[in-house]
Amino acid sequence: MSDLILISGLQESGVHGVLPEERVSPQPFAVDIELSIDVSAAGLSDELDDTVDYGNISLEVARVVREESYFLLERLATRIAEVCREDERVTRSVVTVRKLKPPIPLPVNYVGVRIER
Repeated sequence: MSDLILISGLQESGVHGVLPEERVSPQPFAVDIELSIDVSAAGLSDELDDTVDYGNISLEVARVVREESYFLLERLATRIAEVCREDERVTRSVVTVRKLKPPIPLPVNYVGVRIER
């Protein structure tokens, strides 16, 4: 199957990281998601019930970033993938989590993790 639902650049602040200063204040994250799902039924019916509601998934992913707390980006990405796979119609998810202001002494746009489940 090659049908995808894409969510790109979802931004939310959260407390994730290993360093003590990262555990105190929220910092900005960006999340990209690819969901593999057969959208042929929705393509014919034009009904939201026949597909995965990307609005609801976006809200739940934002909640995970904002309200849950993890040391590693790998765990945060895995947790987001778990949320994405709660709907059994999603057969595969690809999640990219980017820390937009990483605590490293070099100029970088971001650091990130990409997982596929």
